[in-house]
Amino acid sequence: MKTSIKYGAKLMTAAALLSGIHANVNAQQVEWVSTTATQKWQVQKATSVAASGNADAEVFTSKPHQTMEGFGACFNEQGWTSLSALSQADQDHVFQELFVPGKGANFTVFRMPIGANDFARKWYSFNENEGDFKMKKFSISNDKETLIPFIKSALRYNPALKLWASPWSPPSWMKTNKHYASKAFPTNGITSWRDLRFDFAGLNNGIKPEQERTSGSDMFIQEPEYLKAYALYFSKFIQAYKKEGINISMVMPQNEFKSAQNFPSATWTAKGLSNFISYLGPEMNKLGVDVFLGTVEKGDPSLVDTVLTSPQSAKYVKGAGFQWDGKMAIGDIHKRYPNLTLYQTEQECGNGLNDWAYCKYSWTLMEHYLKNGVSTYDYWNLSLPDGGKGNWGWYQNSLITVNESAKTYAYTNEYYLMKHFSHYVLPGAKYVETSGLDKNIIAFENPDHSVAVLVHHEGATDKVVHIKVGGTSIAPLLKADSFNTFLIK
Repeated sequence: MKTSIKYGAKLMTAAALLSGIHANVNAQQVEWVSTTATQKWQVQKATSVAASGNADAEVFTSKPHQTMEGFGACFNEQGWTSLSALSQADQDHVFQELFVPGKGANFTVFRMPIGANDFARKWYSFNENEGDFKMKKFSISNDKETLIPFIKSALRYNPALKLWASPWSPPSWMKTNKHYASKAFPTNGITSWRDLRFDFAGLNNGIKPEQERTSGSDMFIQEPEYLKAYALYFSKFIQAYKKEGINISMVMPQNEFKSAQNFPSATWTAKGLSNFISYLGPEMNKLGVDVFLGTVEKGDPSLVDTVLTSPQSAKYVKGAGFQWDGKMAIGDIHKRYPNLTLYQTEQECGNGLNDWAYCKYSWTLMEHYLKNGVSTYDYWNLSLPDGGKGNWGWYQNSLITVNESAKTYAYTNEYYLMKHFSHYVLPGAKYVETSGLDKNIIAFENPDHSVAVLVHHEGATDKVVHIKVGGTSIAPLLKADSFNTFLIK
């Protein structure tokens, strides 16, 4: 009896040792970084083990959705002028951090304006010579001072960076009101809207009451000679940039085409845009440049449907871009056109405070857009001076803030949030389904089959969270109110 007990005990001990060896064989180190309001990009330790029991959340790599092109921001003139205040050594450090593949933010897809936008130095277009339908006086001389050196600086560190472009306003002489803006500034100076901040005191864009326009109208002159000339304008832009060694792969015909603004802007009807795309499409096809519909900033799916169902324009449209209240339309469009490529084209701009609360709101935006099929997510301002005030009076957030007098810079909360995605989610990754954690989990499978899992722990105290990924699981202790990325290989 004693012998059998001893023998049994030995068997149990051997089994335990074998189990331990098996567990150690299956245990793998997992890359893990976390960010809180006070501690950014902290490297942590995590281990994956064979999955067993219940989990707080699960990642389903067997349920892939859209293929990711990447993450990025926008090349704006004020971005370049702010970074130009830094020493050359600091500029080099910033561009390495942003663009060198695998190093820092690892950005891969960037937006740029065609002519002036609301974070330009001033209003300009590439041809303000009225009646020049042949674009003989077309010139990108303004961009040679700012946007071209900005983009070339980025391309030095990532020559494969993908660029797409859109105008905020056509040349003023092509518009019904002959002005770059759509309305005058308010007269009450400092104001706010939806927790955003503005200071319009002393600003005057020179627009007259009879030149003001409202949404729902075509500000672009809908005559064939104007539409043909504007398509040529786009073509000249693509070719001029190519001569500078900058390739642009896609264009959208108008930023926020339903919004009348006091900065560079132009309203179009969906029918008017469809009409223009019938001219723009053939010109872009000649150059191998895609046309997307956008940018859609209103929650009305019919704005997209009109263009996608029109015989004259649908054949040229390869995708659509959404921003701001367009987020309320993207889900419907994704369901109706599941194969249509979708971009998130502009992170909501914030109020210049760059605070943690807005960073957490940005997570909800990213979760929403990714869940609804976007393959690209672009932040807005890459860099701004401290305070984030644009030349048209809007205070906005940015990924980098620059103290121009002290010649110093800092990465903001939202920069680290973007980096949590862009550093680990590679071009070609598949967005995959997840469950649990009240939607505060987002996951991707990279082309090398590594899995990037992003978790926002909103709780006020640290918490152990069990996450199952295929046949493995992790159980990290998440810091209170933190963003976390795990790379499971």
